[in-house]
Amino acid sequence: MKTAFSRKNLWEKMPDSLKRGVGSVLGAIPSQYLLGGQFRRNLAFIHESDRWSDDRIRDHQFQQLQRVLISAYQNTSYYHATFDSAGFHPNDFREPEDIRRLPTIDKNTVQGHLNEMCAVSPDRGGVDLVSTGGSSGQTLQFYIDAGRSAIEYAYLVAGWMRVGYRLELPQVILRGAIVNENRQGLRHFYDAVLRRHYYSNFHTSEEDIRRYLDHIATVGPCYFHGYPSSAVRLARFLEVHNEGAPANIRGVLCGSENVYPEDRALVEKAFGVRYYSWYGHSEKLVLASECEHTNDYHVHPTYGYFELLDECGDPVTEPGQVGEIVGTGFINTIVPFVRYRTGDHATYVGHGCKACGRRHPIVSGSVEGRFSSEVLVATDGSSISLTTFNVHDDTFENVVGYQFFQSAPGRAELRILPARSLSEGELAHILEGATRRLQGQIDVKIRVVDELQKTKRGKQLRVITELADAVEKGLETGRPELQNR
Repeated sequence: MKTAFSRKNLWEKMPDSLKRGVGSVLGAIPSQYLLGGQFRRNLAFIHESDRWSDDRIRDHQFQQLQRVLISAYQNTSYYHATFDSAGFHPNDFREPEDIRRLPTIDKNTVQGHLNEMCAVSPDRGGVDLVSTGGSSGQTLQFYIDAGRSAIEYAYLVAGWMRVGYRLELPQVILRGAIVNENRQGLRHFYDAVLRRHYYSNFHTSEEDIRRYLDHIATVGPCYFHGYPSSAVRLARFLEVHNEGAPANIRGVLCGSENVYPEDRALVEKAFGVRYYSWYGHSEKLVLASECEHTNDYHVHPTYGYFELLDECGDPVTEPGQVGEIVGTGFINTIVPFVRYRTGDHATYVGHGCKACGRRHPIVSGSVEGRFSSEVLVATDGSSISLTTFNVHDDTFENVVGYQFFQSAPGRAELRILPARSLSEGELAHILEGATRRLQGQIDVKIRVVDELQKTKRGKQLRVITELADAVEKGLETGRPELQNR
């Protein structure tokens, strides 16, 4: 995978032993300075724009859309031809709603026309080739600016700050990081620069969870940051053992999976703090953060242009109506995504929040988000979220889609739909990547297939399970809700 020279990429590739040494020196510097000037400027901008009027927001969106459309038309052969076919020219763009004159695109569009959609040469510096990992079982690769993290992270932090988070507070993280055992046999790693305590989401037996909770209790005031399924796993442990969560946890931050009301209630009861979530995706088109006063999502109007379309492609305007999220991103200057259909569906709540005063579009959880609480069950009965399996390397470079089938704990068949005939070496590479990401918790076998099972909407399920106990625990696929990546 192509990665640019950037501070983020260098830090992620640095060995843990070196991170510890560097972290011991840099950890004394306030995080806002370590994260850089661009991060600080973005964070200040987000706080300021939260109080903009409708007119100020529309002016900003018009300017950003005009910039994106001019670049797409002038610098890409795909959009030049598409705009011409639609009888549209960026010079005729007068208001944000004019973008509806253009056709929508989707994942297949990008897969089939990636090189024609590049506004600059992907070989230049400052460009990363990334993969979404395929939340619906269908992978997607595209190019993006290496500096997007300073923007993305500023929006995430701005959202977390609504429920009291501050950069100087540590996070205890149970997500997709691969965490090896330390000298004490605990799967824990501390990143002193980002003030993050990582634990292994691949190892969540009762003994593992007990050790994680005991260690978390020693790190001082902190916020839990994990997948919703990880928070539920800890909450169920506390419930079964009739225990309270570590008193130093000030809040629960959960993203990257569906959030269900019953799970939120369970976690808030077990931890005794606010459960906070957000919606976003790797394509960097739409980001929505929960309001501090409600559980509804406020769509950030400065992050990208948000549309909610019904089955006929018309805007959803009535509260309670469901539509598909369509986005035009402001962040990616390498590959413009203009009116990209995300495949995620949400319920429209309204525009503008009386509780907090933000003049943002508001949506709530709704039908068929990309994730459906899809998990694999390990031999010891613990669950492994398939979000953890989202790969951002070349494991599935020549695979159109993948899907797991599980009929027994600890074992699963990985069904792959190849883009072309794969050699034994390529199949072995996929198997090695899958086994590595699942940390030996699941015995994986590969099967090449001609078709993957889909939902009625044509989505590919990532997990097909025949485990009765998984169904009883509510881990079956298919529960409808807004997906948060």
